[in-house]
Amino acid sequence: MLDYETYCKIRDCHDRQHLTITQTARALGLHPQTVSKWLKAARYAHRAQPPRASRLDPFKAQVVRWLDAHPYSAQQIFQRLREAGFDGGYTIVRDYVSKIRPPRREAFLKLAFAPGECAQVDWGEYGSIAVGSTRRRLSFFVMVLCYSRLMYLEFTVSQTMEHFLACHEHAFAAFGGCPAKIMVDNLKSAVLQRLIGQAPVFNPRYLDAARHWGFEIVACNVGKGNEYGVVKNMCRSLASEARAASSRKSNSTYYSATGCGGRTSGRAGRAIAFVLRQRLPLRMSPAPAPLFPD
Repeated sequence: MLDYETYCKIRDCHDRQHLTITQTARALGLHPQTVSKWLKAARYAHRAQPPRASRLDPFKAQVVRWLDAHPYSAQQIFQRLREAGFDGGYTIVRDYVSKIRPPRREAFLKLAFAPGECAQVDWGEYGSIAVGSTRRRLSFFVMVLCYSRLMYLEFTVSQTMEHFLACHEHAFAAFGGCPAKIMVDNLKSAVLQRLIGQAPVFNPRYLDAARHWGFEIVACNVGKGNEYGVVKNMCRSLASEARAASSRKSNSTYYSATGCGGRTSGRAGRAIAFVLRQRLPLRMSPAPAPLFPD
């Protein structure tokens, strides 16, 4: 079998040096028929090797039946094959099992929400902003209605509890109502402790605010980002827009049907403009009284 380097030399002698087949064969020490064959080839390719018989061939159908019946490991399949008379090695069995069995993928429960049932909230960060003679970290608060993807965004220079609760209040006022549930990703403003297998310990101040506004706090499971993807995706896309938005005079933005720039809901492709025509706020609790009245 001719190697790739020799093939390149043949092409060079013929295409660049303009040698004949006989001259090329003499220069490279090859047979003229070999040179002629490779000059006719459009590109270099290894010779196709015919499939070789394997000791596992008589047992392959049985291996498929075993795997269809139960998710056996390659070692368990190998032990069963030995009992059935297979005299080959473990490696060939392992490679075949890996080839015919698709990789295991973690299953996720797809979450669905009714209008006004739930919203997700989170903090995002993007660089810093000049405040007087110093610079402060620029944060943004995001609340997204899970059904319609209607979003409220507010920029702040702090993530304190006062800012956290004030942003909730502003979002409810913008939406014209309060959802039944608020999902949080175990951020310290809402969850003080979250251990696997135990009930979350909520921040007492956030619990008081939830009772005042009439919503239930729902903490996502640890390490389950799929439960919190609505607002996380919004935060990632907003980070790229934060620099321009931070220069506006107003520090809060209510994303309406036109302000969302064509964002669509993941529920059957509903456009936000369509969802808003259903008057979602009417399915939510009325806008609550301010937590911090003037």
